[in-house]
Amino acid sequence: MTGFASKQGSGHGFVWGLELRGVNGKGLDLRLRLPDWIEGLEIEVRKRLNSALSRGNIQVSLRVSSEGAEGAARLDTGQLKAVLDAMTEIENEAMNKGLSLAPSTAADIVGLRGVLTTEAGDVDHAALRATILTDFDHALSDFRKMRDSEGQKLAEILDRQLSEVDSLVNEAANLAEMRAPQQQERLKTQLARVLDNADAVDEARIAQEQAMIAVKADVTEEIDRLKAHIAAARELMGTKGAIGRKFDFLMQEFNREANTLCSKSGDAELTRVGLSLKTLIDQMREQVQNVE
Repeated sequence: MTGFASKQGSGHGFVWGLELRGVNGKGLDLRLRLPDWIEGLEIEVRKRLNSALSRGNIQVSLRVSSEGAEGAARLDTGQLKAVLDAMTEIENEAMNKGLSLAPSTAADIVGLRGVLTTEAGDVDHAALRATILTDFDHALSDFRKMRDSEGQKLAEILDRQLSEVDSLVNEAANLAEMRAPQQQERLKTQLARVLDNADAVDEARIAQEQAMIAVKADVTEEIDRLKAHIAAARELMGTKGAIGRKFDFLMQEFNREANTLCSKSGDAELTRVGLSLKTLIDQMREQVQNVE
């Protein structure tokens, strides 16, 4: 399900803007853009998301900036040494291969991540993290409410579609029952034609083949399983918690039975109902992709 929430906050000399965005997904895919200098923040955010959500592609972005002056720039000598060593190794390797690299300027090196940092004075990371996490919890609550609202609408759509599936399955059952005498008569006619045009026919073998044809044309099991799937789907919709993956699997079973019903129908009207079932089941599968 889709969802969106945002939150702005301030404290401890900083201001921040927080956003949560979610779109449909088979599993839970978390993509976080958080300041890496706030120790432990990402671990806590991931823990909260994994506890609250089970499905969807979720993006969380947090921008934090100082309320006052930016502070003094500080050169990270350790990072600078690591960068220069890496650059030397790259240049040596390039020379060995006969490549000529453009010289790097001090401005190029200073612009690399981590070489030059901005100090904002002493920061209580634990207090800042706790305040931001409180805002994150509020944003996550709003995010879930939006998804819950969409879930209610999806439930109404799926309930209506299940009723339509139930109606089609009942129609298929009635058609299958009505065609039974016609099938028997057709088999008798075919059997008589074979007997009239063959010598020394093994009647036991013919009876066996006739029984096999009747079994292959019987759609009772498919109809019974479709009815069981309808009951299972309604029970699943009444279950609290995440049901998306189970519902997705159940829709595959719906589709399998509808396919078999069409292949065994041998009747234009029953085939029409089977194709209508397949179309409706495909529509349901699209909706189920949105269910958590």
